[in-house]
Amino acid sequence: MRAFPATRLALAFTFCLVPAVALADALTGQTEQQPTNWPAIAMFALFVGGTLWITRWAARRVTSASDFYTAGGGISGFQNGLAIAGDYMSAASFLGISAQIFATGYDGLIYSTGFLVGWPIILFLLAERLRNLGRYTFADVVSFRFAQTPVRMFAAASTLAVVTFYLIAQMVGAGQLIKLLFGLDYAYAVVIVGVLMTCYVLFGGMIATTWVQIIKAVLLLGCASFMALAVLASFGFSPEAMFARAVEVKSDLAVAEGASPADAAASGLSIMAPGGFIDDPISAISFGLALMFGTAGLPHILMRFFTVPDAQEARKSVLWATGWIGYFYILTFVIGFGAITMVATDPSFLAPDGTLRGGSNMAAIHLSSAIGGDFFLGFVSAVAFATILAVVAGLTLSGASAVSHDIYASVLKHGQADPETELKVSRRTVPVLAALAIVLGIAFERQNVAYMVSLAFSIAASGNFPVLLMSVLWKGCTTKGVVAGGTLGVVTALVLTILSPAIWVSVIGNAEAIFPYSSPALFSMTIAFATIWLVSRADRSGRAAVDRAGYPAQRVQAETGIGAARASRH
Repeated sequence: MRAFPATRLALAFTFCLVPAVALADALTGQTEQQPTNWPAIAMFALFVGGTLWITRWAARRVTSASDFYTAGGGISGFQNGLAIAGDYMSAASFLGISAQIFATGYDGLIYSTGFLVGWPIILFLLAERLRNLGRYTFADVVSFRFAQTPVRMFAAASTLAVVTFYLIAQMVGAGQLIKLLFGLDYAYAVVIVGVLMTCYVLFGGMIATTWVQIIKAVLLLGCASFMALAVLASFGFSPEAMFARAVEVKSDLAVAEGASPADAAASGLSIMAPGGFIDDPISAISFGLALMFGTAGLPHILMRFFTVPDAQEARKSVLWATGWIGYFYILTFVIGFGAITMVATDPSFLAPDGTLRGGSNMAAIHLSSAIGGDFFLGFVSAVAFATILAVVAGLTLSGASAVSHDIYASVLKHGQADPETELKVSRRTVPVLAALAIVLGIAFERQNVAYMVSLAFSIAASGNFPVLLMSVLWKGCTTKGVVAGGTLGVVTALVLTILSPAIWVSVIGNAEAIFPYSSPALFSMTIAFATIWLVSRADRSGRAAVDRAGYPAQRVQAETGIGAARASRH
């Protein structure tokens, strides 16, 4: 396959300039929501220009399907660890978790803890096996010894469901960020993100996506470190003093709203105790399961293990990623409480109705302004925007590969597809996914981005994770068991999510939710695992005998790497 010519890249640059013209019009036209922040505009322009240059550089190196899907397998463990961290530290992490801590205090830690503890599962159970068994997508691993068509169709459908919900969160975060800074209409802001992510993935593939994620991870870690240190420095590096001030602020706000002194004191102390966000044990357990096991089922994260040359580098990737991610989540906790102390008391950051200007997800952005003024606000905003673009690029690439590699090449063409045609299908899928993300991002404008990501985690934990774990570790697993259990898990998670308060009440507008809990994972995961086991045990078909007979070969390759295909380095 030949690289994209310069004329097409020039068209991409022109295509990406169209939203910029709309942005300039908005700044000088009717939208007067926010004074023009020229440092922010300069930072945004610098980042977009830099990442488009990376895309142009990467496009020259995309000469095969392996390059487009997995960067030719030539990414080192350290580089991939940073890229995974960049992919994982999304808008939900930086904007959503800090916003949740700003709103509910201690309870926001459930996100940090839940998002992190899934990584040991990946390290000890999946990373090495994924690299030894797979090629481009996690469906390669799941379908190793099973019938290709039904298993790959399930894997592709599950991947697209997870990617869709994850994309919604990123688009909401990006739209609110641009709207806050530039006074641009939210819908136009979401369209800008969709156009840019299309350019990155369409022309640069995994090579461009990887390097954008690495750069973004370094910038985000440095930016968050400075913010956390600045907050702690203002309290003499005493976390106790910071927490005491946060409790005092919450109490004062309650008094201002008319609460009695006793109720105000209780309101202040509530941010240092659980129960403000998730107030019943079933929801807490279900939510925790989704965050923990969903990590091991995210298709865009699993895809990253095919970008390294061997299983050893895959393990290194997880070790590095876990360290960076754990450190970052400690920082978000400080940033969230710092926003309580510095943002909640400043009228310049509040809308006339007393809510946070720009929406509940903007706590960290306002904190950056309180710490360093317009220049640092511009830098942090550009980093946050980089965070979102890096994640949506990885998500879009994962969704496109599910359509082109799993459905088109493996199912419709029975593994005989021409590589160049497969790449064309993948690239044509990218704009479709971008359009879907734009529409859904506009529809879910007012949702907390961390919570929207948790819904994606619920689906991944209910479909991808049970299927992946059982297919790799259980000899008795069969094609019928995988398809039935995985499908039922995903469908249950989707239905219960729609019936939950997050959508049935907040989005659809009904008075009361049919499913009362915040996360369906406890129920949908149980159904998925139980169905896989029961159907596989009851399966006496000839296909089941073949499935079981293929396990020894699968195990040898998974544990030793003997027979594993090595992606070529470029």
